[in-house]
Amino acid sequence: MKLYYKPGACSLAVHIALNEIGADFELEQVDTTAQKTESGADYSAINPNGYVPALTINDGEVLTEAPAVLQYVADTRPEAGLAPVAGTIERTRLHKMLNFVASELHKAFGPFFAPSPLSEPERSAAEAGVARRMAFIDSTLGEHGPYLLGETYTVADSYAFVVANWANFVGIGLDRWPNVAAYVERIGRRPAVVKALQAEGLASA
Repeated sequence: MKLYYKPGACSLAVHIALNEIGADFELEQVDTTAQKTESGADYSAINPNGYVPALTINDGEVLTEAPAVLQYVADTRPEAGLAPVAGTIERTRLHKMLNFVASELHKAFGPFFAPSPLSEPERSAAEAGVARRMAFIDSTLGEHGPYLLGETYTVADSYAFVVANWANFVGIGLDRWPNVAAYVERIGRRPAVVKALQAEGLASA
């Protein structure tokens, strides 16, 4: 397998999940602006949508979209326990959280990564959007924690950790959501997470 990634982007969640299951995989960094990989390949030919992650699996097929890729990774090594069994209500709860992170929380951060700086009203609106979604994560952890599905760490936590942590890099911070702050700190200590952060140049060895 080969993971095409951009440091700190949502592809980091897949990187973490691959580490969690002990997968044998390659990494190739992508410049999503230039649409080039570090080896010089045209990334738009690999993923026509132009964003990360993209995971080339052993038969050559390229998987995209973080929630789908994360579930594929979890299902390749079910004994690792990163996803409940398909067809169960627990698996449906995983779908719920993956979709919330992707379509709500992740999307809410979009304005902060726009090419042009935000005006004050735009920033205020963007912060309010993040806050609404982060409040849901905070309450979910408060009711069901320590993880999004309760006692078991899943690929939804890999994804939520990455996206929630963006708050620390866009000037919002996590202080107003104590459950999320503790969650991000706790997950950040997992060996698979530390290994991924170091490999992407986001933490020192």
